[in-house]
Amino acid sequence: MSAFEKGNRGAYNEARMIHGLSGKLKETGINHVVVDVNGVYYKVFISLNQKIPKEGEQIQLYTYLHAPEGSLNLYGFFGKEELELFEALISVSGVGPKSAMAVLSVAPAEKVVSAIASGDPQILKMSSGIGKKTAERIIVELKDKVGGKEGSGVAHLAQSDQDVFEALTSLGYPRKKAEEVVRELDPKIEDVRDRLREALKKIKD
Repeated sequence: MSAFEKGNRGAYNEARMIHGLSGKLKETGINHVVVDVNGVYYKVFISLNQKIPKEGEQIQLYTYLHAPEGSLNLYGFFGKEELELFEALISVSGVGPKSAMAVLSVAPAEKVVSAIASGDPQILKMSSGIGKKTAERIIVELKDKVGGKEGSGVAHLAQSDQDVFEALTSLGYPRKKAEEVVRELDPKIEDVRDRLREALKKIKD
């Protein structure tokens, strides 16, 4: 499971050590790009389903840092929705970053979310490293998290509440609890800092 699901603050902060990159696209590979950030070159793994700008152009990526023993691997996403889906996938037991990227390489994030929400494992099973049992586990664990027919799910929160949600999970609170609390906030509270303070009161009750 992911660090925020376990409540492991140190591991979560490690994963978010490099939250994003902004720089010049130096070179591209089949499943990665190299980004020049002020003279420092970062190799970032990406899904095969993402449209890559031309070399020499400025790009921005949301990133996830995975630190297995003896190495550091950086995974990049051109949209926040892809990053959130990636993090949701790796929260499932038996799904690592490579398998999650394989899922994102098969179809756009919205189609993967739709498949999970509708309980259809076909897209998931098309991914390298995802068998029938793992696909079914993904659906069972994520069906109510990634967005269902009523438009539930983190990806559908307003931007201010996205910020509150991320702040809560970065403090080690479980994703499910954080999402529940954010959805219960009074809409009359508009300032994001005030919403965060209110969320912290609720989540400790």
